[in-house]
Amino acid sequence: MRITSGCSAELRPPLMTRLARYRHRVFVETLGWQLQCRDALEWDQFDRDDTLYVIAQNAAGDVIGTARLLPTTRPYLLSEVFPVLLNGADPPQSPTVWELSRFAAVDFGGTTGSALDQFSSPITTGLLHAASRCAMAQGAQRMVTVSPLGVERLLRRTGFQSHRLGPPMVVNQQPLFACSIQCQ
Repeated sequence: MRITSGCSAELRPPLMTRLARYRHRVFVETLGWQLQCRDALEWDQFDRDDTLYVIAQNAAGDVIGTARLLPTTRPYLLSEVFPVLLNGADPPQSPTVWELSRFAAVDFGGTTGSALDQFSSPITTGLLHAASRCAMAQGAQRMVTVSPLGVERLLRRTGFQSHRLGPPMVVNQQPLFACSIQCQ
């Protein structure tokens, strides 16, 4: 597995296109998220110039995992779309807190061909550690995320210290929670 990270200006356009197609395949086609997409490319308002991407690729160059990192000093998914998951608390806003979003580790051509298998994949662990290192390189001490409940088991299993920022809630028929993860 090869990990590449950087903002869109640092990453080659063909890789960014493969990333957007991969995200569409995972989040829209496989998980059934109702997202507005064009040409089978998944981007949203949080894919900005300051967004950092962590991309896992196999030996053939296929995208097999992705993570998006956003500074919480600007609008981000939890603060703008899912603040209800914070149970009335203010969204974190600090240069030492970054948001981890659009996290997926599905090798459609390999052993983790299902998005539902991603929580038990070795790609997942490597990608999570790479995202944490990338966030720390930006000054982060912790990451916040909006995630399905299965992520709690993943974090415990991989040794990450985390805690809920509010109780789980069902949003669009999906049980989600906001979580704070200590970078390591």
